Amino acid sequence: MDHRAVDEDPFVDPVHPHPHSEERQRPVEDSTLIAGRTASLTLGTDSLIVLDEGFAQRKRWNCCGLLGNESKTTHAIPFYNILWAELSQFEISIRYARPTATDVVRVSTINYPIEKPDHPRAISWVEHLLDRAYGESQRKKRIKLLVNPFGGQGKAQKWYLRDIEPIFAAARCEIDLQKTQYRAHAVEIAEKLDVDAFDVIAACSGDGLPHEIINGLGKKADARRALRKIAVVQLPCGTGNAMSWNLNGSDSPSLAALAIVKGIKTPLDLVSITQGDRRTLSFLSQAVGIIADADLATEHLRWLGSARFTYGVLVRLLQKTVYPCDLAVKVVVATKAEVREHYRQALNDRSLPENHRGGPSSQAAGDENQNLRGLPELRYGTVNDALPEDWTLVPYDTMGNFWCGNMAFMAAQNNPFPGALPNDGCMDLVTIDGDISRWKAIQCVSGVETGKFFDMAHVNYRKISGYRIIPRDQQDGYISIDGERMPFEPFQAEVHRGLGTVLSKSGHVYEAPGVVSKNGESSSSLRA
Repeated sequence: MDHRAVDEDPFVDPVHPHPHSEERQRPVEDSTLIAGRTASLTLGTDSLIVLDEGFAQRKRWNCCGLLGNESKTTHAIPFYNILWAELSQFEISIRYARPTATDVVRVSTINYPIEKPDHPRAISWVEHLLDRAYGESQRKKRIKLLVNPFGGQGKAQKWYLRDIEPIFAAARCEIDLQKTQYRAHAVEIAEKLDVDAFDVIAACSGDGLPHEIINGLGKKADARRALRKIAVVQLPCGTGNAMSWNLNGSDSPSLAALAIVKGIKTPLDLVSITQGDRRTLSFLSQAVGIIADADLATEHLRWLGSARFTYGVLVRLLQKTVYPCDLAVKVVVATKAEVREHYRQALNDRSLPENHRGGPSSQAAGDENQNLRGLPELRYGTVNDALPEDWTLVPYDTMGNFWCGNMAFMAAQNNPFPGALPNDGCMDLVTIDGDISRWKAIQCVSGVETGKFFDMAHVNYRKISGYRIIPRDQQDGYISIDGERMPFEPFQAEVHRGLGTVLSKSGHVYEAPGVVSKNGESSSSLRA
């Protein structure tokens, strides 16, 4: 094969070329595998580099569907997109997720002959490729998959078969599929699930099914162990799909499937909600006021899609609706400047909470499992107990919105909590006084879209570990926990650091713009 025919260095990743040619990395001997008479496969910096003189001859057809310019002999497949590779008696086969649109990937395959004498080296090369492709992520995940047949206006099953199942199959995941048949069915399934038989429990649905799954795991006798052992993920087939936006950075079913195949186990803070004699786990948000009203009171407008929520908010803002309540909080980070600093420090701190640190030794495993039985005790008691001594109940006669979250996005690309972190032991609390001008109220809506919400003077942003809220002067209303309607009565919440487990792309932060960028600098849209 004449490498001189290539007009640029074939071993530089065309997707991520180094800006200085003299500093380009040359492959070590073991990184390149000769495939047939005209091709080679090289493990580049971020991608698998495929050099094939036959590409130029096939450029009109682009039959391999590789990334890059078809007229060149060198193409790249990012390691992130590699699903599986294997060596048979005669050839090497590599399956990968090929972009077919901005938010769609489809399974594609390349095959190359490998000479028999080269098999021992090819076996080693394939293992190195899979190491680069998966990194910290677990291969061949065992997935209990729940499909809500009513999700996505009845399209969830279609999306699963078309967009998700082929990716899981190509990645050699083991799938046990079950359809949910009625409300709270996922609670029952999760409560009875053998968590040692699976690595992941996936909800092919909106955010309702993950909420049910987490609460089902929370009902198990060994709830803490179950919540730590199995990762709860979402394959977005609903309206909001907030879990997927936060952890996968997309509401595309195929991109989310790829993100789950490559996902890294990540501890997730969960929140205990006590109301009356009930205890519920929340993974996403709690709302009283405009947000809860706009979400739950517009169920009859679901045909509008996500626009129904914007409509509901605008109507209530223009009416200057207020929601009187009494509120007490346990503040951890009190000001926006301190939230920025807290976020900045957390970007460099990858420590795990105590219940996610290294597994127990064989001798201590029994004791460890006994300690993980049931849910954690409540540090602050329940809503029925006396208020903790260091909490003060403050009246809010003109509360416009109370919004508390565990995640950054509450819906598609809406980032009301830019300081949110998966595992910092805090909830992010936003309160807005209802006694503001209509113009400022409308600015709040646009600010969530533009990323300026955090810096608005009338938006109060704090990090807290617990709170109690008591609605008053209303006979009935809406309280939303993870988008689910709860009885309109007082409730108390407290956070449990790292109680849950999910899969994320980074293993550390949400896929959302933060109050500072991931390199520690202030975000351009949220500068102090």
